Amino acid sequence: MSVVTLGDVDRQIGRGFKLLRFAPAIEAAFLRDYAASRGRLAVVWAVIGTLIYDSVYFGDATMMPDVFWQLVLVRFGIFTPFALISVLALRRWPSARNYDLLSISVAVLGVSLPMSVAVFSSSPYLFVYQNGNVAAFLFFVIALRPRFATIVLGLALMCAVQFTTTKLNGSFDDVTYTGIITFYVTLTIFLAMSAYFMEHKDRLNFLHQLRGSLLHAELERKSERDELTGLFNRHSLARVRQTIWSGEDAAATVAVIMLDIDRFKLFNDVHGHIEGDDCLRAVCRCILREVAGAGETFRFGGEEILVLMTDVEREQASDVAERIRAAIEALGIRNRGLADGQVVTASLGVALGKPIEASLEDLLRAADAALYEAKRGGRNTVSIFDGTWRGPTGSGSADDTVQASILLAS
Repeated sequence: MSVVTLGDVDRQIGRGFKLLRFAPAIEAAFLRDYAASRGRLAVVWAVIGTLIYDSVYFGDATMMPDVFWQLVLVRFGIFTPFALISVLALRRWPSARNYDLLSISVAVLGVSLPMSVAVFSSSPYLFVYQNGNVAAFLFFVIALRPRFATIVLGLALMCAVQFTTTKLNGSFDDVTYTGIITFYVTLTIFLAMSAYFMEHKDRLNFLHQLRGSLLHAELERKSERDELTGLFNRHSLARVRQTIWSGEDAAATVAVIMLDIDRFKLFNDVHGHIEGDDCLRAVCRCILREVAGAGETFRFGGEEILVLMTDVEREQASDVAERIRAAIEALGIRNRGLADGQVVTASLGVALGKPIEASLEDLLRAADAALYEAKRGGRNTVSIFDGTWRGPTGSGSADDTVQASILLAS
């Protein structure tokens, strides 16, 4: 399914849609909205329309007494069950096409059934009786409001039924019959024109609503994303924090990976800020590839990147951090500020805890402390905080010991 963008909508508004047709992706979205909105009202109009249609029973009794029972049969025995079954079918298989088929079927059948019986009537009130079909024309166009092409086809079929049955009855002279044709043709033209402009307005409103929703989504996305790197920002971190620490389905463990690009200030000083931005973007893309769906990635500040993962073990978090470190080094981005052709690398600190025992701030402090140890241990390393520092190589001394302030999952 194609994704509609804000640019697609703006181009469609600029081009217009005189033929009442959008570009494929927008048209598909419009049809889904059309089917949903019409489907919600289908039951209401079915009940109202059927009640109005069946209430003509009293007109049948007074104006068409010679075919009254036949009219009762077609109204209550054929049309009413058909209308109700059609609505149930639409609820079972909702779509724009099915709604249009339902609308045109109801309209044409609503005119055909009583007029086919009226062919055999000799009532002097037939002229008045057949004018009652104006209500069916109006209900079809104004209440049901299918798409324009369906309306044109439906009006043509309804006119054909009207003209054929009144001619077959033989009660009208040529002047009266011509007057009936003129009246219904004029009515059809005006209804078709109004249907075109109504659908054009509906489509334009849809485009503006779609544009508004896409613009809102774009603004919301930008408010949660860092403009330079495309990573989540601190605003997003607050939202994710609320989900993890205050949500109903709390995670068993949370892993925090704090990453800092080694000697990035030196890189900026030597290469300039344009290349520095390019380097930062390349590193962030690399991190996103390695993290994939395992967690969320945030720009925490400057060249510091934060990765947040839930329901992982210590080994999993450590493996992800090591993959990130190795992948950044493998990018081979030369740092001319360093000797011997050294490349851009990163140092990472990892902390793991239980949300019920440690806050996000606790884990951030622990990961930041681990990051400091990775920097002190020679950079381009991963250090894991577990209460007593093992250091980047896994060994440590009493001088390296840091007292943990939180209960960490082990």
